[in-house]
Amino acid sequence: MFPNLINKLKPQTKTIQLARTFLKSFKTQTNFDTIIIGAGSIGVPTAMELQEAGLKVLVLDKRASPGQGDNKRALGGIRATHSNASKIISGLRSLKIFSQWKEKHGFDIEWKKGGYLFPVYREAEEKALKSILPFQKSFGMEIDFISADRVKELVPGISEEGLRGGTWSPNDGSASPMLSSLGFYKYATELGAQFHFKEEVIEFIRDSHGTLTGVKTTQGKYHAPIIIDAAGAASPKLMKQIGLELPVEPDSHEAGITAPVQRLFSPMVIDMRPTKGSKNCYFYQNYHGQIIFCYTPDPVIKGLDREETSTFLPHVAKRMIKVLPRLANLRVRRTWRGLYPMTPDGHPLLGWNKEVKGLFTATGMCGQGFLLGPGYATAIRSAITQNEIEKDDDVILSAADPHRTFKGTEIFK
Repeated sequence: MFPNLINKLKPQTKTIQLARTFLKSFKTQTNFDTIIIGAGSIGVPTAMELQEAGLKVLVLDKRASPGQGDNKRALGGIRATHSNASKIISGLRSLKIFSQWKEKHGFDIEWKKGGYLFPVYREAEEKALKSILPFQKSFGMEIDFISADRVKELVPGISEEGLRGGTWSPNDGSASPMLSSLGFYKYATELGAQFHFKEEVIEFIRDSHGTLTGVKTTQGKYHAPIIIDAAGAASPKLMKQIGLELPVEPDSHEAGITAPVQRLFSPMVIDMRPTKGSKNCYFYQNYHGQIIFCYTPDPVIKGLDREETSTFLPHVAKRMIKVLPRLANLRVRRTWRGLYPMTPDGHPLLGWNKEVKGLFTATGMCGQGFLLGPGYATAIRSAITQNEIEKDDDVILSAADPHRTFKGTEIFK
């Protein structure tokens, strides 16, 4: 936009000539402190954090603007309600960033504090949820197991048959994935981070010792001592270029959204009961009054397919109506499908690669990149800048060590 505008003006003043010189140098800059591959749910907040720490950051993405990959396919829910320390800490950090964004930066990302509610209809889920409450509360979370009557107050019209109560965390909420990505991007660029869109990485540059020193793209070459892989589902293919096999295997999940209606309820509602075809079902009413919904397919659908299916909507509709019958007459506007880059234990890969020097891995978010991305970015900042790592950063990075032994998984995945 700006180069085109300046080129149309007659070069009658020194100001215009200086502007042209600046734009030319800005465009041709090739040396940076850090290059981030991927302008999504991890790449953008990480760029924001690193630029704020004083590093000169370049973000590369093959798409036309930030958050155009699986970030825009996220549901928008944000929670600290997890069953392990690293995700609880990251979730609490993310909640603080999302909830304070408009106040701090004057940009509305449609944050809504609605809480997360896990209604319970079976003894098995009740025992599982109650067993981890002391652990969750030890991090300062406001969370408890509430009565069936309180569940009915939070979600009027919820199915009462067999309802035993539920876990309620009122400080969780939601925000617009697209507006959040745009807000983080705007702040990162204000700080000085550079973003090059429609520019795909096609080759890695290494020195004689095999250390990464830069990348070659469809538009040129760029150099930096630190390369961060934040490419999400594209990471396994990208890393094969340098001989790495990542323990990341994408699977796909569908979601949908209705036309807006009057406010029916506030929380994200998660029905944990498994049924044929799905492990769970979850839905919430967003900032605009639309119901956004999804389920975890069973068996999982592995691969890179993002095409919608004919089976999703009938299945999820039955599940939602079973929980909240008053949703039966809502009009569905559209459905979509996105990818979860999964690791064997449901934790991301965050840390320095031991095989390729200069490479920092920040991928494998397991479908939680949007809600945990800002929190993870703060830990990435500590690791990259090599500042004194706080205890909480160490907890996050240890759990997400790319070279760890994979075992177990979280209850809430």
